[in-house]
Amino acid sequence: MPNSKVYKLVWFVPREAVDVTREAVFEAGAGQIGDYRKCSWYTAGTGTFLADEGSDPTVGEIGREERVNELRVETVVPVELVSDVVAALREAHPYEEVAVELYPLIDLES
Repeated sequence: MPNSKVYKLVWFVPREAVDVTREAVFEAGAGQIGDYRKCSWYTAGTGTFLADEGSDPTVGEIGREERVNELRVETVVPVELVSDVVAALREAHPYEEVAVELYPLIDLES
């Protein structure tokens, strides 16, 4: 299988921060598909976590499991921009720990 030239970037964010995180990753070079820019997809869900001692949660309390309405956001990133895009996402995101997923995509045009 050939090396991937594009990755799918996924992150989870509260609704009120979706626009600022999307703009940050787009400014860093994500979201381009052919002649279209700012391409993304998102859907609502519930995130859960339990903040341990020593953490500084943006939402909730230490020692109590939280359930938070969040959006799962997806976009594409050229492999050479992954580090910059993820750094921009982490900088713009309101959470202390940002849940990020990266998946290599197969080029079906080849």
